[in-house]
This record gives sequence, structure tokens and C-alpha cells, in this order.
Amino acid sequence: MPRIALFGANGQLGSDLVALADRRGLDLVAVTRAQVDAADPAAGFDDLSFDVAINCVAVTHVDGCEKDPAPAVAINAHFAERLAKACAARGARLVQVSTDYVYGGQSQREPLSEEVGRAPVNVYGATKALGEDLARLEHDDVIVARVASLFGVAGASGKGGNFVETMIRLGRERGRLTVVDDQVMSPTASWDAAEAILDLIAAQAPAGVYHVVNSGVASWCAFAQAIIDKARVTKDGVAAEVAPISTSQFPTPARRPPYSALSNAKLEAAIGRPMASWTDALDRYLAAKGHA
Repeated sequence: MPRIALFGANGQLGSDLVALADRRGLDLVAVTRAQVDAADPAAGFDDLSFDVAINCVAVTHVDGCEKDPAPAVAINAHFAERLAKACAARGARLVQVSTDYVYGGQSQREPLSEEVGRAPVNVYGATKALGEDLARLEHDDVIVARVASLFGVAGASGKGGNFVETMIRLGRERGRLTVVDDQVMSPTASWDAAEAILDLIAAQAPAGVYHVVNSGVASWCAFAQAIIDKARVTKDGVAAEVAPISTSQFPTPARRPPYSALSNAKLEAAIGRPMASWTDALDRYLAAKGHA
């Protein structure tokens, strides 16, 4: 059984990887910041023993990255590079978790395969793309697992929860939500992404890029509407209106991709099963959180 070292165990995806590995009886060790500080360029990996490393460490606050790029460059890019170099030295496989935000500037408006050229439109996406490249330059055995628009029970580190919980909370507080309808993506449950990543490892999938997302696409407005509709039917339902607005009506320091929906066909072929739809994943999430 391979020994898995997980970097970044406290976020949505990392928390679900820990829980799933325990359920599957895998030998997974969560590497703490005290052991390896991703922001410290002198931090080493000599005291760790592993056959596979999963890198979930990232600076993910998109607007924060735009205002101060340095931490994102250090962690999203150069930590991935150092970890890949350490993996190469010991013959260990690396799973580098990346993001749909490596896209956004491309012209294609249908689910993007791994063959579509990247075109990030903000610092966060650019540093994650650089992390992909630096990791793959240092090591031949890297799986780049691009995830998107994650929602998980643990919530997003540094973001105060996730989009689902934010919509439910604001819907109750305000009764009316305005959400952009011209940004299209792939809503994904972190639990499903974690399962797929462990399946890729178990299947000894070839090195390369995989889009690890639930099936289907939605705008943020359509996603919000589904959340409110599904939560509304519960005993403590949310009676809120969801109104579409354009990106220009909701300016942010960092640009967001107008289209970053991903195709998961390559992933499904590699793990030998279909990925659930995002609507099914949302139903399961709401049930797990007591909203359904």
C-alpha cells in the first residue's frame, strides 16, 4: 500500500481526502505547517516518508492575490516546484491540485478539455498555471488535478465558508440575491473531487492533466438558484429571490473567467466510472449539512 503525504489537509478538499482515506483504509499522513511551511523557501522534506504526495496547499483568495501577488507566487508556484523536485529525488508520484482559473481568456465556450490552451485572466490563475509548469518541469510523474468551484463541508480556508452556505445565509438575511449570470463554470463537490483523486492514484493513471469536476455546467446565478430552490423545500427553507446581474455590475479587484467549465471525459476514462452531476452532488451536500 503506498504511503500518501497530504499537504494542505485543512481546506475543503484536504479535509475530504483525509476522511476518505480513513474510510478506505489508506496510509495517508497529513503534513502540518509545523513540519513543512509552504511559504518558507528553506523548508525541506527530508524528514518525511511517502510514495505519493498530494499538494492541496494554495493561496486561493482571488482578490487578495491580485492585491499582493507575492504569497501566491511563493506558494502556488514555487512550493509546487520544490515539492515536485523532492518527489523526483525519491521516485514518488505527485498529485498537484490546480484550478479551472488557469482558463478565462480563451474563445471556446463549451466544456474545456485538457488539450485547450490555458489563458488565465488573474494573478491567482496565473500562479496556479505556473505551479503546474514548474512541477512538471521538475518531475516526470505528476498528475495535475484541476478542480473547480468547490463546495465542501469543511468550507474554504480563508474564505469564510463556501458559495452554497453563503447563498443560504444571505438568502435568509436579505430575501433577495443578485448573482452574476455571465460567468460559467463547473460546480464541484469537494467530496467527489477527493474520491476521483484517490481513484486516479489507485488506478495508477498516467501522468498528465485531468479535469476533476462534477458533470454539467452552470453560471453562478444558475448555481445560486438551484441552491435556493433545493433549500426552499426543507422545513427551514429559504424564501429568497435570485436576480441575475452582469459582471460589470459586480466589479472586483481581480477579473473572473467568463467561461471556465471543464470537460471530465478524460478523468472518467481513467477511473472507469462516470462523475456525478453537480446537481446530484448539491443534493448530497445539502443533506449532509442538514439543509435537506
